[in-house]
Amino acid sequence: MAAVLSDEVKQALQDIYYDVRTGRGKEAFALLEKASAAGDGDASCVLARCLCGYQYVWRGHGFPEDDRRATKLLHKSVEQGSALGVLVALRSGELTPSVQKKMPFESLQQAFDQVEALAKDGDAFCQYVVGNSYFWWDFLRIQNKGKDSFPSQAEFKAYLKGEISKCEDWFWKAFRGGVYFAANNLNQYYTKGDEDIIAPQPEKAKDLFKIGAELGYPLHQSIYADELKKAERYEEALRWYKEAAEAGNPNDWFEVGYMYEEGKGTEQDMAYAVSCYEKELAKDPLHTGANNHLGVAYFEGQGVPQDYAKAFHHLSIAHDKKGNNWGVFYLAKCCFCGLGTPQDYARALQFLDKVNWQNREADYMRGYIYARGLGGVQEDIPKGVEYLQKAGNFSKAKEELLNYKKTLFGKWVRRK
Repeated sequence: MAAVLSDEVKQALQDIYYDVRTGRGKEAFALLEKASAAGDGDASCVLARCLCGYQYVWRGHGFPEDDRRATKLLHKSVEQGSALGVLVALRSGELTPSVQKKMPFESLQQAFDQVEALAKDGDAFCQYVVGNSYFWWDFLRIQNKGKDSFPSQAEFKAYLKGEISKCEDWFWKAFRGGVYFAANNLNQYYTKGDEDIIAPQPEKAKDLFKIGAELGYPLHQSIYADELKKAERYEEALRWYKEAAEAGNPNDWFEVGYMYEEGKGTEQDMAYAVSCYEKELAKDPLHTGANNHLGVAYFEGQGVPQDYAKAFHHLSIAHDKKGNNWGVFYLAKCCFCGLGTPQDYARALQFLDKVNWQNREADYMRGYIYARGLGGVQEDIPKGVEYLQKAGNFSKAKEELLNYKKTLFGKWVRRK
């Protein structure tokens, strides 16, 4: 790693971490790939982190997850002379003795000093990496120390406390500088402490996600909105959901739509709710909630013209692709009545079998199918009548029951 980060890495860090609202995440990813191929070890390191999933990079970028490639890139970054890569590989458990031999540094301390210098100059990603070195006790290996390095256990614990506690300031600098997930470690540091060395300070963790929301981090805006919604502070929650959604945070257009559908924190507006569900599906076509709620909107003609084919399409995605049964009643009714799909009593019954909550119309449909022996099931009038009776005062069930009577021997039969 050079004494300074390259312009390519600085730009990538800006777009991938410090200001995700630029919407240039994919361009930054491509920039890192090009720089890595050209020999930039820091680019290889940051690129590796981008491939490690939402714990290390914002999900809204839509980057692929590839642990194998990430590992290769970390090793490559060490060989390319990235001190940043050395510390990240160490933290990831990838700095094996054979990989360490390939780094162009006399020691881990030399690599750490170089990253720390960049952290002191204000780079938030480096600040986070330095903070991790203290938080996860990597400083022991970096400094080549252990309990045998101290004359007593008390002195060793005092040393540990002094080093570990340094993470707090570094994480705050990284957090305020653009690395939102530094708050995750701060939250753990405050709520759990560290063994019997660092005492918990839960009061300091209380407003972390509120601070992150105010700093403009979409994920924290979403988390803070969840907290506000739970507290029934709906207007404030809606504001933060919108902020997160407009930045591209996954799931938040659905949350905005749901609040407009329910009229929480705003006037009820199904047309706007539908537009929010459509925005969510534009980003994630398989989103369960958006498909379910949009499907019901089309089924009922709420906020959109009634369209059973579209209703069946969206509800089927949530059920077939995501294994969600929330909309099975509507799917059953579509199949039972031939709405938006060919009439199919067998398939309707498959959906009805998954309606495990009280639903009179579902009981009517079950009763109708069993009593008439439809959809490939054997006619079973007693079973059908049982379901029809369970449907209570549902008008169609009462009408269907008129087709059956009890014999003198108490057996249900069809009226002739």
